Amino acid sequence: MESQPQPQPQPRRPRGFAATAAAAAASVSPTGTPSGSAGASTASSGKGKREREKEKERTKLRERHRRAITSRMLAGLRQYGNFPLPARADMNDVLAALAREAGWTVEPDGTTYRRSPPPQHQQHLGAFPVRSGESPLTATSLKNCSVKATLDCQQPVVRIDDSLSPASLDSVVIAERDTRSEKYPSTSPINSVECLEADQLIQDVHSTEHDNDFTGTQYVPVYVKLSTGFINNFCQLADPDGVRQELSHMNSLNVDGVIVDCWWGIVECWNPQKYVWSGYRELFNYIREFKMKIQVVMAFHEYGRTDSADVLISLPNWILEIGKENQDIFFTDREGRRTTEFLSWGIDKERVLNGRTGVEVYFDFMRSFRTEFDDLFAEGLISAVEIGLGPSGELRYPSFSERMGWRYPGIGEFQRAAKLRGHSFWARGPDNAGHYNSRPHETGFFCERGDYDSYYGRFFLHWYAQALMDHADNVLSLANLAFEETKIIVKIPAVYWWYKTSSHAAELTAGYYNPTNQDGYSPVFEVLKKHSVTVKFVCYGLQICSYENDEAFADPEGLSWQVLNSVWDRGLKVAGENTLSCYDKEGCLRIIETAKPRNDPDRRHFSLFVYQQPSPLVQGVICLPDLDYFIKCMHAGDITGDLVP
Repeated sequence: MESQPQPQPQPRRPRGFAATAAAAAASVSPTGTPSGSAGASTASSGKGKREREKEKERTKLRERHRRAITSRMLAGLRQYGNFPLPARADMNDVLAALAREAGWTVEPDGTTYRRSPPPQHQQHLGAFPVRSGESPLTATSLKNCSVKATLDCQQPVVRIDDSLSPASLDSVVIAERDTRSEKYPSTSPINSVECLEADQLIQDVHSTEHDNDFTGTQYVPVYVKLSTGFINNFCQLADPDGVRQELSHMNSLNVDGVIVDCWWGIVECWNPQKYVWSGYRELFNYIREFKMKIQVVMAFHEYGRTDSADVLISLPNWILEIGKENQDIFFTDREGRRTTEFLSWGIDKERVLNGRTGVEVYFDFMRSFRTEFDDLFAEGLISAVEIGLGPSGELRYPSFSERMGWRYPGIGEFQRAAKLRGHSFWARGPDNAGHYNSRPHETGFFCERGDYDSYYGRFFLHWYAQALMDHADNVLSLANLAFEETKIIVKIPAVYWWYKTSSHAAELTAGYYNPTNQDGYSPVFEVLKKHSVTVKFVCYGLQICSYENDEAFADPEGLSWQVLNSVWDRGLKVAGENTLSCYDKEGCLRIIETAKPRNDPDRRHFSLFVYQQPSPLVQGVICLPDLDYFIKCMHAGDITGDLVP
């Protein structure tokens, strides 16, 4: 009797690399030639692979968009809700913060519970010890009042007894008129309680205890930038006595060091490769006497060609002479106008500067400085060198030049670099991108669903941003050769206006491809990481006023969080710098909190902070209300109450 054939198990379909190897083997016949069916299969698999790649790209875009939304939500909670969220917060941090705000206790392991109120609180809400002639004020009575109806619902002032526990403040609000603050102005000549939201008053009671205490935080060195104008256009020290007074004042404030701009337009002013450093040598000798550190800025840009500037420092005269014959060494806007703020990086590798390229000119200048002041490097007096990579020393295009008529919050204009080879079509830029003072919605390129997200727009913006990164890469490669074993600093611009729009128009014209569906800063920081630089970023102590925020869709805090987290995630160090605006107490504390976030679990902080002044300190113009207080905070001292409001 013949045995029945046993069913054979179905072979498993190969996956991953095995599937790839099987497909390759099947595509070749025993004679070594591909079969017809195998060819069709290969074409089909190729099409499937392309579809998978497209889906991956779409997934990446969706993820970037989701992260952008999450970033803005977290920034809003930090800014408007005063939630102490860490730098890299997730949903667990958000839920924990909301629970704590509602009165719950959240342990580090996630255990969440509500503490039972004290017996006195359970018996009678608001039954706190009250002084003679005063009456309790409950949260309910506060919430039933409006600010507009202050005169109708005022009650006698109630003060908190010193014996009260912090837990008792969670349920009942005790408010007192603070003569040191005008945050809640009273319309009555006598001390009276404003009818404010209870939770807002609770927040004020808690925040005043800890806002000014930076004890135990990281030490952040503070450098003060010397005023421009001490070195004249002949590289001479113009005011030795003024320099001594300013340095003496800085030394009394325990400043860690000073920032000195070394201007290319002064040192190599008259003839190529003829460097005059005499004024800087005298200045550095004065600084050496006070035993302060020096950070120098290789300033390759123009300074002061605005209505408010009292000092003008142009590019070297011999460069301007070349520019008269060959205007392509400068950037060009859409109307064909040339800006002399900075040399175009289209000539970084073009020998149009008396036989030298742009990067060779920068390298020769840096090498001359390193050779001239070798003794100061050996002593450790020069602690870092900042490399100017664009207008105002920042890594960006001259897209919002006041000389060309730009005014805040204009989107700026794309700049052309005529000598960039191989991309003449793309280098022309879009024709519907508006002008310097346009708004995004007024243009066909930057408006919602505009051409910035078209095939041409994406290609152009990628090329435009890549040219900026290539410039940074070329110059920093030579800077590391000139300043071996010296800290290199690069300044990143804070282009915060139009940040809340989909296109981020002002950032795009500046060279940062950072719309809502792209991360334009990560590729830049990858280039900077290659050269191990410290990233300097401008901090805004106060938010732009609400009218300007509404008009320009500005979000300086949101931009700061994106930039700082991107830098820190790549292991780079961060340096901060203030604007020239004056700050009050709130702005001062905001800068300190940005420099070293107390709630950051990774304890990340600025490696240094640069305070720049609008005029010499000896004239008594100090923007921060108390620079001594600011420095103590940065140095991690306990200075609660020292700041004058």
